[in-house]
Amino acid sequence: MGKMYGYVRVSSRDQCEERQLVAMREFGVSERYIYADKLSGKNFERPQYKCLVRRIRAGDVLVIKSIDRLGRNYTEIQEQWRYITGELGADIQVLDMPLLDTRAKKDSIDS
Repeated sequence: MGKMYGYVRVSSRDQCEERQLVAMREFGVSERYIYADKLSGKNFERPQYKCLVRRIRAGDVLVIKSIDRLGRNYTEIQEQWRYITGELGADIQVLDMPLLDTRAKKDSIDS
């Protein structure tokens, strides 16, 4: 397994990123592998994000608190997701994204 990186973003200088940092630490992301920007998510022209993406390699994991911390534009989020998982060969873990257990539905349908 590769390295685990964290990405934290708040939209403005007066917002606090502490909640996201705590979640990263609790998940096990080392402080030295957490990148943070205090900029709008309107595009991906963010210095720390760009630095992070340059460091990610195949087998690494990118951890974000929620999908909106990655960006605001759905199409651009999809492009970045494809780039990171497809071209770079890394995984993305979204901490606030509940997974659906399709087995529970299937079991109840089959009963």
